[in-house]
Amino acid sequence: MTPNTDTNAKSPMDAIHPALASALAAKGYSALTPVQMAMTNEDHGDSDLLVSAQTGSGKTVAFGIAIAPTLLGSGECFAAAAAPLALVIAPTRELAIQVQRELDWLYAAAKVQIATCVGGMDMRNERRALERGAHIVVGTPGRLRDHIMRRALDLSAIRAVVLDEADEMLDLGFRDDLEFILGAAPQERRTLLFSATVRRGIAELARTVQTNAVRIETTGSTEQHADIEYQMMLVRRDEREHAIINTLLDSDSASALVFCHTREAVRHLTARLANRGFAVVSLSGEMAQSERSNALQSMRDGRSRVCVATDVAARGIDLPNLDLVVHADVPSNPETLLHRSGRTGRAGRKGVCVLIVPQNRRGAAQRVLTLAKLTATVRAAPGIADIEARNRRRIIDAAASAAEPDGAEAEFVAELLNRVEPERIAVAFLRQQLAAHPVPEELLPLPAEAFEDKKSTRARRGADKRAPVREPRGPDMQNGVWFTISLGRKQRADPKFLLPMICNAGGVTKRDVGVIRIEDTETRFEIAEDKAAGYAEQISQPGSLEKGIRIAPAGEVRGKSRQAKPKFRQDGKPSQKHKAPSAERSKTSKHKGSRKPKRNA
Repeated sequence: MTPNTDTNAKSPMDAIHPALASALAAKGYSALTPVQMAMTNEDHGDSDLLVSAQTGSGKTVAFGIAIAPTLLGSGECFAAAAAPLALVIAPTRELAIQVQRELDWLYAAAKVQIATCVGGMDMRNERRALERGAHIVVGTPGRLRDHIMRRALDLSAIRAVVLDEADEMLDLGFRDDLEFILGAAPQERRTLLFSATVRRGIAELARTVQTNAVRIETTGSTEQHADIEYQMMLVRRDEREHAIINTLLDSDSASALVFCHTREAVRHLTARLANRGFAVVSLSGEMAQSERSNALQSMRDGRSRVCVATDVAARGIDLPNLDLVVHADVPSNPETLLHRSGRTGRAGRKGVCVLIVPQNRRGAAQRVLTLAKLTATVRAAPGIADIEARNRRRIIDAAASAAEPDGAEAEFVAELLNRVEPERIAVAFLRQQLAAHPVPEELLPLPAEAFEDKKSTRARRGADKRAPVREPRGPDMQNGVWFTISLGRKQRADPKFLLPMICNAGGVTKRDVGVIRIEDTETRFEIAEDKAAGYAEQISQPGSLEKGIRIAPAGEVRGKSRQAKPKFRQDGKPSQKHKAPSAERSKTSKHKGSRKPKRNA
């Protein structure tokens, strides 16, 4: 077959309206994304379009390209602004403002006038902008409906309507508002509906507001976003926030976005990160628009590195250099997961998406990933050693990559080296660099079985159902001495609270404690050989433990713990956290038994 050598073949860029083509060239667009490419198809003409495209694929530029012929025709620029010619509806304030910014530069050569109508802004200023005239109006459903009802927004000249993130607008309950707004627009118009997925509700909306729409799908049906790496980070239930802190510290990302389910969770996590020294801002629906704008600007100009947000508040925001998305709460459905994750890996940039998953939520997280047709690497949270090693590499790289001193600096550098030894200068630099990063959190390691798949776990449990639970603090010690504490699984024992208790009782540090094995009614643990004698003496002193809890060398307690157990239930007063429900029932049944002889008497 002879290859096509026609040098006059028309490129997709040639199909774009000249006014927009010049703006794209000035922005450095040398190639179009799949959804943008689809909008250059001249066969679509003035048809309605039902478009599904993945988040971060350049949809705003895409529909800007699509409606340009409808708005401008063969003209190079717009006539004087009067009643709007195009209406773009977005689910959130942030997305609407983002759309307005994109269309501003895309249509700049056409001398466009754009008005925004979004909740949280001064309605009087919006009304004055509409009275002055606008070629394109961008807004949120509720505010647009208000302006229509107050006769401030005239849709009689509308030629094209764009519904951006239509699936999100339905999820937020805006269907009635959308139908009201579109009912006020002329029947002879183009309607472009963009959605990440075309599920049943979107299909029904399309049949209601569109006529013979052309279906365009640019999302891969089975292939996940190649520019996003997904990780499922398994953690203990009480160490979720510690894992988030360490994940942020272990990342090279210039900026990160952390998603929470609720506003209260956003407030709590933002305060926690700020207290730890992170440059952090938050986004939630309760914030005023000015606060939200300031938070986003802080992320864009680099004053803040971390943004904690709810799903709705962060919908549609586009932050440059966003390389890391952290799901502090497991997403409840695949759409939420995809939209959250789509904040990174945009416009060809690589990104990492981390799901912080408590052990007991692993199944739910895996189901959401499966429904979203995503594959994630299962891993543990980064520990202190990992983060410290990364910090050392960063510090060495920063020093090695520093440029030679220029003329203004050279004299001072010479004076500094003359007065201060190089080792002391290096120490000062090292301390300054270390102080610039928050201290990582210590995380207890998860047992190896936590990272097994379900089939492997069931097979292993079937092989030894009676094996004691082993919660390792570290490797078995050489000649370590075993002790036991009178708290086990029945008392809801957990290494998280056992380890500080063990250390405080015997005056040792965490490094002196080896393996911790939790059994039904007691827990066995190792103490380093050189510390064991002092530990045994310390725990024999009164007041070293809460009343009713005993620690003793393992050889003693095996027999004595059974004798001491009734005393622990009846007379001891450990904290509620250490009590077993069965102990309370035993106490009640014993009292009932003691009353029976009186009734018989």
